[in-house]
Order: sequence, then structure tokens, then C-alpha cells
Amino acid sequence: MKITMKKTINFLLVSAALASAALIQFSQGAPEYLSFQTEDEANNIEIYSKASPSVVFVTNTALVRNNPFSRNVQEIPRGAGTGFIWDKSGLIVTNYHVVQDANRVMIRLQDQSSWEAEVVGLSPDKDLALLRINAPSEKLTPLPLGESSSLQVGRKVVAIGNPFGLDTTLTVGVVSALGREMTSLTNRAIRDVIQTDASINPGNSGGPLLNSMGQLVGVNTQILSPSGANAGIGFAIPVDTVKRVIPQLQEFGREIRPVLGISNLNDTISQQNGIQGVIVGDVTSGLGAQEAGLIGLQQDERGNVMLGDVIVGIENMDVTNNDDLLNALEQFQPGDVVEVLTRRRNKSEMSFEVELSEPL
Repeated sequence: MKITMKKTINFLLVSAALASAALIQFSQGAPEYLSFQTEDEANNIEIYSKASPSVVFVTNTALVRNNPFSRNVQEIPRGAGTGFIWDKSGLIVTNYHVVQDANRVMIRLQDQSSWEAEVVGLSPDKDLALLRINAPSEKLTPLPLGESSSLQVGRKVVAIGNPFGLDTTLTVGVVSALGREMTSLTNRAIRDVIQTDASINPGNSGGPLLNSMGQLVGVNTQILSPSGANAGIGFAIPVDTVKRVIPQLQEFGREIRPVLGISNLNDTISQQNGIQGVIVGDVTSGLGAQEAGLIGLQQDERGNVMLGDVIVGIENMDVTNNDDLLNALEQFQPGDVVEVLTRRRNKSEMSFEVELSEPL
């Protein structure tokens, strides 16, 4: 019993000595919380401090006539979202659905100054909008651009936005999947979409998705949630698409895609007749398709309509419907010569070299 008691006393003495030594070491050499950061925390803080001045709060208003028998109209808030500074000239990028049908759009910068924005260009097909504010360049900090093609599943991403009106909120996650597809307001497919589990809620729309270097890799646009709030599945338009569309919006006010020089039938007719591909209805005189030898619908001597060419491929991209055709053409510029694969009524596959033209 004495031996056991002695061991216990010795154990307690040793424990007390170790605790005292640890306390002395902590008080003398251990870092304070304010100066201590994990590597990941330091990265998050750096991204936020550098990127947050580029993120803006977007609000829009609409004119409403409350009484149908009155000429008086009232301007009311219609919605809010996020945007980010594209360049020093005052260009702002956001989602199309954030400013859709707006009468007036206001931009609030990080210094809380507010600026009325003009709409420079809209791309409903890609859910992108380009705005401009007349703010001094010293107030404008553009985001550095990354490459969405370099992303990998599992890589860290950061979203900054204004969910539920709470401005400049940061959420952190990873790339959950790549190559997703979502439908725009015009029922066009937006392809190569980034899926992330970084929290994205109403109000985040139009805000930046950043990689661990603080570079823009996507524009947050939609969530998948039965409740309307974050459920761990958010989507962002890839920056490679943004970099292609924004210069067109700046120059033309809309997205420009080259044309083959055909009129094509809608997909419903193709589906009703069990045809996979885009049916050429007619070819435009003097444009690439006609000069290359494509033919549209024809009539035989009895007046029966006969198929001409059905487009099934552009370069190395399969074409099964009109959306495939438009997405393929968006990869090229007017003046480019592309290989067009078709099938004719005898089921034989044919290849044509077609020079693309500017839209009429």
C-alpha cells in the first residue's frame, strides 16, 4: 500500500512539473492566436484581402404601374446580386439574370460609393452581362484571370459574393466536378460548367469563383437545391467561356457567332422523323455552305419534299441537334474554314470545307 501511494505521489509530482514546464514554454515561446495561421487560413485571408476590393454589389430596379388606370409609375427594387470589376475602364461582369428586364442598375463598390451602370452587352445564352460605371480608375481593381481548363476535381476554390444581401461574404470549397452542363434562360446549354461545394446562395449570382492563387476561374450562377438555399451543389460559368464572350459584348453588345450560310429546321421536326442531326432547310446564296456544295430540302417531280444534307459534325465535334451546332460554331471566327460532315438521303456521309461568314 505504501509502495502504491509513493508511486502515485511521484506520478503527480512529475505531472505537475511537466505541466509547469509546458506553461512556462507556452507563455515564453508559443505564438498568439492573432499571429498564428495555418497555411490554408493564410491563403484564404490573402485571397480575400486581394480580391474583395474587386467584388461589387449589384442592385436593379423596375418601373411598375400599380394602378392599370393610372399613368403614374413607381420604381421598385427588383433584385440584387454580385458582380466583379473586369478592367480599369469601369467594366463590370455579372449574370444576365441579375439585371434582366431592369430599368436601372446600381453598383456599390467596396468603399460604399454607388454608381449607376449602363448596360454594355448581354448574353442570355451564357447568362452573362457586361456593365460599365463611370468611376475613377483608382477605385477600380480588376481580378486576375486564370484558366478553367487547368482546374482539377479536388482543387480548392473560393467564392466571394453577397448572399441574401450580406455583402462581401467568403465561402471555401473544392471543385466537385467538371464538364457539367446547365440550361440558360434561353434553353441553350452552357457547357463545361464548374460544380463546387463552396456555399453559393441567392445573391451570390454573378460573383467570382477563385482558385487558390486568387485568379478568376468562374462566375457563380446557379445552385441545385430543393429549398432554394445552399445544398453543397453550386455551378459556375467557366472563365474560358467568359474570356471569349466578354470582348464580343464590349464590341458588339451581344455574342457573335459565325454562320455557315444555311437555314435549318428545328429539332422537333428532326425528332418526329427519327433524324439525328441538323436538317438543312435552305442554303444562302453566296455564302460558305452554298459555295462548298451543301444542299437543302428539295422537291421531286411529284412535289414530295426530299431531304438534302443533315449536318452531323463540325470539325471533331458531333452535332446531334441545333444546340450542338451553335456550340460548335461558337468555337470559331468568321473567315475560318471548317470541315462539315453531313448525311444525305442515301445515308452516305459527306465532308465539306466551309468558310464561315459573319452573321447577317
